[in-house]
Parts: sequence; C-alpha cells; structure tokens
Amino acid sequence: MSSTPTTEVPAALANTSRAVVHRTRGSTHGPVTRLMSPGDLGQSLKPFIFLDLVNFNAQHGQTRFGMHPHSGIATLTFMAQGDVRYADSTGQAGVLPEGGVEWMQAGGGVWHTGEPVGDQPGQGFQLWVALPAALESAPAFSRYLAPSDVPQVGPARVLLGQYGAAHSAVEAPSAMTYLAVTLAQGERWRYTPPAGHTVAWVAVGSGRLLAGESIATGELVSFAPSETAIDFIADTDTRFVLGSAVPHPHPLVMGTYSVHTSADALARGEAEIRRIRQSLPAAGQFS
Repeated sequence: MSSTPTTEVPAALANTSRAVVHRTRGSTHGPVTRLMSPGDLGQSLKPFIFLDLVNFNAQHGQTRFGMHPHSGIATLTFMAQGDVRYADSTGQAGVLPEGGVEWMQAGGGVWHTGEPVGDQPGQGFQLWVALPAALESAPAFSRYLAPSDVPQVGPARVLLGQYGAAHSAVEAPSAMTYLAVTLAQGERWRYTPPAGHTVAWVAVGSGRLLAGESIATGELVSFAPSETAIDFIADTDTRFVLGSAVPHPHPLVMGTYSVHTSADALARGEAEIRRIRQSLPAAGQFS
C-alpha cells in the first residue's frame, strides 16, 4: 500500500464503500507512468490490461511516440488536457483535441504513432483492452471522436460502453464501461456498475479522491470483485478515470506489443505486424 498520507474518510462513506484491494503508483519513465500492464494488474483487471498516464510538455520536446505495432487488443487514448497528432496504418491521420477519444481496434495487426501538438502542458491516459477471441484477429480499424461526440452524464464523460442512458459512439468489444470524471472539491458521486461488472478500478490524474480510502494524484486502485456501488468524495478538485467490466474469460498470451487469447493467435498477429511493416514509408527506421 502507498505510504502517502491520507485524509480522514467520513465514517459513513468508509463503512459503505467497496474495499480497495490493490493500489499502485506504477513505474515512471520521463513523462509516462505505467500504472497497469498485462503481466501485473492486467491479470486481475482484464479486459483492462494496460494503462499509461502521460504528462507531457510539448514545448520542451517531450513525449513523441514513434510508429509502433499492436495486435489482439484495442487501445483507447483520452486527452484530458492538450492535443496530440496521430497517424495509423489504416490510413487515418489528424489531430486529437483535448477531450477527444482515439479508439484503435488493432485486431489482427496495426501500426500507429502520436505526438503532442502546441506548446501547452498536457495530460492523457492510454488504455489497452483485451479483445475476445472472435475479434482478436479481425481487420484493424480506428475511430476518432471529437469532444462534442463524447456524451456526458453529470460529472462523467462516457469514453466507452454505457453509463445511465448515455452510450459511447465506440462499440465496446465486450461488456465494459470506461468513464472520465471531474469532481469539484467536496462533490459526491456514486457509481453503480451494470449487472455482471465485477471488475472495477480508478486512476487519479489530478487531485485527491476519497473512496473508502484516500486516492492521490498518480495512483490507481482496484476494488474487490463485486457489483456493489462505489461512493466517491472529491477531497480537492479531482480528475480521474474509472473502468468497470465483466471479467475477460481468456488467458493473456503476450508478445512485445500484442496480447492474444492463444499462442496461435499471437503468431498470426505478429506475422501480420511484420507484413504491414514492409509497406510503411521508410519501414527500415521502425526497428
């Protein structure tokens, strides 16, 4: 558990909240903090298997992601602050603005890249989702949502799945919900998972959140498997993401940039990645 000093949690909230079973600050390398990977928390939180929190300062030349591949997964990039330029091997290219969503369903194989735009500091989350066997080798596709295309219910923006009557424009590959939530200091919010969503976690981008225990900036916590609602209080102005889902029933078979449900599917995905690489401009620079 983190040694970060915690704010006292109101007794009524502490007595009713779903238990926190794991917390982490991940590992930080430059502007990127890896909060979850398929080899650690992803094993218990699948289909959510990877989460990066990225804090960048484009003015200082930080955070340029070279062209890199994926297969067997989908990635969702959400910019809470700042804009990024993107391009991918499906032919899509452009700028993802603050508040926008990039959904990249890698399926059988894809390459993509991104870098900050402008001279203002930025923050974003990149999530990996494990695909079910029926989709892990399907053709890759991407979808980019403007901020106005991301529905909002109260303090929560619906990045993936459904919350209340709102549905994301991106079709989730299995039963899951992914929200970006902003609470003002002292504001309370309750999240009631849909039926079967026993996986649940939150990661705080800024501020301090109370949910049975205190959760600080840069922390990810997971909750005990249950369909019980989770109550939150913002100890300060707070911005965080929350995921809930029906558990992914398959093993995670891992490559360097790929995660599949079987060794055969992984081999097919890695072969397709190699094939696509040969068609990319100046392919030799992508080692």
